[in-house]
Formats: sequence, C-alpha cells, structure tokens
Amino acid sequence: MCLICDRIKMIREGRNPYFVKELETGYVVIGDHQHFRGYTLFLYKHHGDKTELFHLDKAEQVRFTGEMISVAEAVSRAFGAEKMNYELLGMGDAHLHWHLFPRAEGDIGDYGNKGKGPVWWYPMEKMYSDGNRPAPRELEDMKRRLLAELEAEGV
Repeated sequence: MCLICDRIKMIREGRNPYFVKELETGYVVIGDHQHFRGYTLFLYKHHGDKTELFHLDKAEQVRFTGEMISVAEAVSRAFGAEKMNYELLGMGDAHLHWHLFPRAEGDIGDYGNKGKGPVWWYPMEKMYSDGNRPAPRELEDMKRRLLAELEAEGV
C-alpha cells in the first residue's frame, strides 16, 4: 500500500490528526511539516491505475481540479498567502495528490534567486525537520481556520 493510501486509511479509521475535511473527490489534510505555514495536501480518494490527471475521465478531471482550486483559495485566505504554489508530482508516491504551498516573501531565506524561487530550493532537511511539525494546539488552530474558510466558500 502506498503512503497516501495509508494516510487515507487512517482518515477513514478516525486516526489521522491532520485531516480537515472530506470532499467529493478527495481529502483535505494539513501537511506534517509547516515551514511554509498552511502547507496543505489534497489527496485523491482512489489509487489503482489512476496515477495521472489524464487517466481520469473528463468529468472527474473537472471535479478533482475544481475542488483543488477551492481548497487552494481557502488555504490562501486562512493563512494569508501572498502567492500560492501548486504541485502534482508523483515520483515518490504515484497516488494523485496536490501539494498546496502558501508562500510569503522571504520564506526560503537566502536560498534560490535572492530569496525567491520554488519551494524545492529550500533545503529539504530544513523543510522537513522535526522543528517544523506543528504542536497539537497549533495543528488544531490551523485545521479550524482552514475548515472555516472551506465552509465559508461552500466547499
């Protein structure tokens, strides 16, 4: 089973502390590491052979990407993003899932091009350090804020 499927199983069993909300096509979860405050994932509900957006039928493509856009807007409002970054990669976990990064000037320090550039220009060992895991109270606050924005948007 893949890591995303494991996380979805935890959601379904009520054991994923990062879970925010279930939507028609996927699950909204706060990221485990919060160097980019408000980092959120949108996990597609199904795995199987649907590992690319073009594997989905046209109606499902529209629903999945439409919901991702709504989640990104809610993340932006909840965490005051200056800009949103979106990633749908899949070389590590081939299960469809969006990475939604709220960005702010200076969030990659002196890395990149004078402190500007994609999230992957920030060192992974710093981004994924245990010091970037939200404390339980902080996590609950983040989930509450994001859920309020999702519900305000009617998602």
